[in-house]
Amino acid sequence: MRAVLIIAVTLIQAMVALLCTLAGSWLAFPMVISSVVSTIAATWAVLDVWVTRQVWNQRHGVVSTPSSTARALRRERRQARRAQRAAGRERARIRRRGGAGQLSHP
Repeated sequence: MRAVLIIAVTLIQAMVALLCTLAGSWLAFPMVISSVVSTIAATWAVLDVWVTRQVWNQRHGVVSTPSSTARALRRERRQARRAQRAAGRERARIRRRGGAGQLSHP
């Protein structure tokens, strides 16, 4: 958002500088100088946004795999989690019954 505002102000300054130059106003030179400075600031702001997005993508691991591959990996992880939960429930059930190998209740 900040970069968009800086770019908008830079474009307005460039237009005012052009109009002042065409009109032969004394304000033309200061406006051209401020437009150059604003252009540098706008370039910096856009680069800042771009670098920030790149760093965020790199740190948070955006995977560039096709969706079908990602879907298959999610399915495999989900099945592994379900199997792990089922095994945990089975162990808890056996533990409640008094251990493995018991054929009948006392």
